[in-house]
Amino acid sequence: MAGIYLHIPFCRQACHYCNFHFSTSLKLKNEFVDALLKEISLQKNYLPSEKVNTIYFGGGTPSLLTQSELSAILQALHQQFQVAANAEITLEANPDDINEQKLLEWKQAGVNRLSIGVQSFFEEDLRWMNRAHSAQQAIDNLQMAIKYFPNITIDLIYGGPTLPDEKWQHNVQQAIAIGVPHISCYALTVEPGTALASMISKHKTTDVNTDDQARQFLLLMDWLQQAGYEHYEISNFAQPGMRSRHNSSYWQGASYLGLGPSAHSFNGKSRQWNISNNALYIQSLQENKVPLEIENLTDIQRLNEYIMTSLRTIEGLDIGWVVSRFGEREANQLQRAAQSFIDSGKMQFYNNHLQLTKEGKLFADGIAAALFV
Repeated sequence: MAGIYLHIPFCRQACHYCNFHFSTSLKLKNEFVDALLKEISLQKNYLPSEKVNTIYFGGGTPSLLTQSELSAILQALHQQFQVAANAEITLEANPDDINEQKLLEWKQAGVNRLSIGVQSFFEEDLRWMNRAHSAQQAIDNLQMAIKYFPNITIDLIYGGPTLPDEKWQHNVQQAIAIGVPHISCYALTVEPGTALASMISKHKTTDVNTDDQARQFLLLMDWLQQAGYEHYEISNFAQPGMRSRHNSSYWQGASYLGLGPSAHSFNGKSRQWNISNNALYIQSLQENKVPLEIENLTDIQRLNEYIMTSLRTIEGLDIGWVVSRFGEREANQLQRAAQSFIDSGKMQFYNNHLQLTKEGKLFADGIAAALFV
């Protein structure tokens, strides 16, 4: 089963921490939609004979699309690809874009899952992040959205200088109380080139504290476990049966096609990515060319990618799968490299799988890098 990701590169305003590709000017939106429809047609053979199990509208802010634009895109996808009848179709939305009319329109267009960028239920946090919505909007519109879309997820950010532990606990408990079935939580990251990085370098705001972030991540795992959520991936927690099918396909190494500027694609053998420039993306598609670069992956790159993604999941790294795909020598090498982390309590070897422990999840990226072939 394959997935399709569509990058909608427009936002009303720029969040201080964001380093994704987007524009706050909507003047090219109409031309962009036409170009995206052209790319869908030109890329129809990227997933040969594979049924599309998930479609994900990310960005940017996909909730800025009109109903007619969203419907046209979904119609084109159904025409050009074998979309499963029960496909998970997710739309990222900001709380300030949500109202009853929009919710009905999204449902009518075919969306069956929403990903809502809440980030915090506190006004001071939202102002500090330069979010476009208010805390009350987040609560009210989330409660409204969940009536129309039982399959819903929200994003929350922790580890920022405006969020002490008590406020972090309130944010998590608020999401639980509303009944959100899936929660994605991310440590605030200072990315180069962002407004946040600039403000920190000029001492206009406090830098993040990694000790605070580690503590809040450990608290988060305890709170959501007690509330019955499954910690199925480093940043993702779900009530039983409510995992994100789309994101899970990334971590399981399934093929996916990325459409739109800056979108990435993967077919098991190569990776490709589109240009991160709206005007050049549109111009290229007007000339019937997809503006992309391709990297053919070596076996070592594919194995290292599997190590990185599989260790992030609750199931962990399947040694049997490594043997079948890459050979016994590589599998044995992995197990030897993992032994020190098992001895220190950061990993466990269970049912022929290498899995991170709760403490190990604090060091996931470093452990994965240490296991690279």
